[in-house]
Amino acid sequence: MKKKIGLIWRILIAIGLAIGLGLLLPAVHEGFAHWFVQLGSTFNMIFGGFLNFVVPLIIIAFIAPGIAKLGSGSGKLLGLATVFAYASTIFAGILAFFTATTLLPNFIGGIGAKSVDNVGKVAESFFELEMTPIMGVMSALLLAFVLGIGMASINSKSMLSFFDELNVLIEKVISFVIIPLLPIHIFGIFLNMTYSGEVARVLSVFSVVFIMIIILHLLMLSIQYTVAGTLSKRNPFMLMKTMAPAYMTAIGTQSSAATIPVTLRQAKKTGASERVTDFTIPLFATIHLSGSTITLVSCSIGVMLMNGMDISFSNYLPFILMLGVTMIAAPGVPGGAVMAAVGLLGTMLGFNESMVALMIALYMAQDSFGTAANVTGDGALAMIVDRFTPKKDK
Repeated sequence: MKKKIGLIWRILIAIGLAIGLGLLLPAVHEGFAHWFVQLGSTFNMIFGGFLNFVVPLIIIAFIAPGIAKLGSGSGKLLGLATVFAYASTIFAGILAFFTATTLLPNFIGGIGAKSVDNVGKVAESFFELEMTPIMGVMSALLLAFVLGIGMASINSKSMLSFFDELNVLIEKVISFVIIPLLPIHIFGIFLNMTYSGEVARVLSVFSVVFIMIIILHLLMLSIQYTVAGTLSKRNPFMLMKTMAPAYMTAIGTQSSAATIPVTLRQAKKTGASERVTDFTIPLFATIHLSGSTITLVSCSIGVMLMNGMDISFSNYLPFILMLGVTMIAAPGVPGGAVMAAVGLLGTMLGFNESMVALMIALYMAQDSFGTAANVTGDGALAMIVDRFTPKKDK
């Protein structure tokens, strides 16, 4: 049986084909080239509309059951794990913000921070098709919070069962509709960028952001394991070596949930108690997203700088705080984190469809490394929680 090509390779192939055709077709036949780019724009219009329609459903399906399940854990252990996971996620976002806003303007400014708003508009789509979401992003967030907290407070089994099934359904939509079509969407975006002469600048930004994100992941893991090692009086680098199999597995699976067995096995080898690791590792696979947050923050700032938008910490901090909640349960699906964040990008950062498409392409190109940083950090957090858990609870 033939081995299926991974998503990252499909995206890279799509980008390569788009650049090649975008350069070749105008030289062969300008009229056909324009028609072909229009065809890509039409697909992107339909796909973008469908994605906007699904976003509120993604938010409700991910967040509502996630909050409900957090409310049914075991007391102090659940509280400690949730606080440390959220704190780690927010710290990662703040670290990425200051690093990106310090370093990226030097590179993107040299490349030329022109607006990318014309991407997708060089050749208009053949027609327009409106797909109005059932509710706005903020309404979906509020509804998810109300439902999640309500289910936890009344311990509703029937409602939770319904939202668990909705979660599975939406995951299927992401896994079998959105993710498979993403390479075609990205192909259309890069075809238009090549046709308009923007692609060289965008690829230059891609490379800089990619390198910076990998370095930030490693820095964040070093911080997490330095804290864990200091508390447990163990060598942080040996602890990171112990968790290396989880890191490598996550690169292949692109899913924190799918990596849980390996993460759990390696976390137990760090010395944390079995009771704590058995409880926290599956939980952290859902709520701890430091690697994904670094990626989303870095990529979004890169796109904003390319678009000449103003960036201030006071305006950006609410976006980071909301990311830590919006992405609950998203790591179970490859690319789920960026799909869950699409609504926030539009409502809180002012991203249009072209910017969202670039954001998705940037994120998906290294999604596996963000997932790997997430699960590897889970081992450090399990040790930290274990250190603050009373012996009677272990």
